[in-house]
Amino acid sequence: MRSTRATAALARLNSRSEGHQYLMVLTGSGQFILRERTDGGERPLSEALALDDFVRLLDSMGPRKVVRVTKSEAAFMKQLGKKT
Repeated sequence: MRSTRATAALARLNSRSEGHQYLMVLTGSGQFILRERTDGGERPLSEALALDDFVRLLDSMGPRKVVRVTKSEAAFMKQLGKKT
């Protein structure tokens, strides 16, 4: 199913966003809507979007995870820079 990419992006967003719970609504036309679950119910955060736009929106939201770079990866990247 095509919504697997959207579901994975939503899971990443929920794991990054502590204290917020986001959910996805799939419309009959195959578009996606982002909603946030609050104490009073749910509130919409986006209009209906196509799959690629929806995934881009989710990836741009919330805090970023810091990418860890090992010493060997840093040394390798340094060597790559010297060859040019």
